[in-house]
Amino acid sequence: MDAAHQWLSSTAGRIATCAHSWMQAVHWVAGAGLYRPARKHGPKWGPTTLLIAQEISALSVCRPGIDYLMRKLKLSERTIQYHLGMLREAGLLVYRVKGTRASGQPNQASVFERVIPVEFDAALGIRTTGEGVQRRPVGIAEEGRTLIGKLAKKAARKTRRPRRKPPLSRGSRCTPMQGGTSTGSSAGSTYSPPESKLASGEAKSPTQKKSNRGPKKLNKIGRRYQLARELIQLVPWLKGASVPRIAWIVRDVADAGWTALEVQAIAEQERPIVAAKVRRPSGLLADRLGNLHLLFTTPERRQTAVQAWQDSRIQEQARHAEAAFNDLGEGPKSLAARREMDEALAAIQDQLAGDMPEVGLTPLASIDDLTREEVVELRVEGMQRPEVILEMLEVLGERDARRLYTNRLVDQTLALEAINARRALTPAF
Repeated sequence: MDAAHQWLSSTAGRIATCAHSWMQAVHWVAGAGLYRPARKHGPKWGPTTLLIAQEISALSVCRPGIDYLMRKLKLSERTIQYHLGMLREAGLLVYRVKGTRASGQPNQASVFERVIPVEFDAALGIRTTGEGVQRRPVGIAEEGRTLIGKLAKKAARKTRRPRRKPPLSRGSRCTPMQGGTSTGSSAGSTYSPPESKLASGEAKSPTQKKSNRGPKKLNKIGRRYQLARELIQLVPWLKGASVPRIAWIVRDVADAGWTALEVQAIAEQERPIVAAKVRRPSGLLADRLGNLHLLFTTPERRQTAVQAWQDSRIQEQARHAEAAFNDLGEGPKSLAARREMDEALAAIQDQLAGDMPEVGLTPLASIDDLTREEVVELRVEGMQRPEVILEMLEVLGERDARRLYTNRLVDQTLALEAINARRALTPAF
């Protein structure tokens, strides 16, 4: 194709719908033998042309700068210019906007359009619809289906940069393995199957490579680092710890096959750990684990420890829920504030003393059935009559009595009862 028809406005081809279909046309031109270069010198159509075309097909905007292709493909500037010219002459690449090289200004790369020659559609019997370069394929003749399948296989394969063969030294060369000299290669010539067999999948490699499918098995070091990352994500008081340091600390338990849950359970089985009070998580973990890997040597022992730790955590959550039932709280810690609160409660007691009805000690199904007003009423009565709290301790039990009257009222009542009992036993002189 001459230079006048290497523009989008003058080409007879159509714009490629995708990179894969354009590479099919590139491989067809390479195998059809219809392209004749205009130059009598320079490189010929070959693997380098396919390598440059493959790189161009991967661009979302077809604007391949010369510097970019030189850096990406490790080719010279003149070689890239030669092969871009061959792609244009073959009708596969046309100018949309031609670049500029003005003096004193940055160079502007040319913008190309990937097109499919009209000869390709005619040879394969591809039917198109539309007008001009915007034509789109709608079908293919039956005799072209086999060829388009082979071209599709070639377009799917990645073209690699050909390796340069080292130059053979002239004269004899010493071969210590054979103890003699030779002027040629002892390996002989290698057989390369034709492209038709490569496209159809008939040729097989003499050495079958092993498949690398499936997850890779971690070695000992990888297992230690994996356990360290799981612990940092799972255990609250290990947040922000160093993965290499934790991996070194858990090296023994990781080698023994411990899980992150087992490490946490056995480290916290002695006593719970508050994350806010931990300054050196790695040091605390090393202290808690110690030589426990010599004690918990079987998965059954570790599972028993995990079960016991989970039960203890359930009991701890129950104790927190019991404390949360006390809506009024335990009161202020300051002595002055407690004194003011006691004076205010005494004033309330004096005010309600005349109007307070007598509350009978009827059996309760559950203190959870009481309303907030009833709880407040019972607590005010307990402040006025401590003997009611003592009777409720016998009726409800200490646990529910403390939930109902708060720990402070119950402790005050029991302390007062102990003082009265001590006074009753002290002889009077």
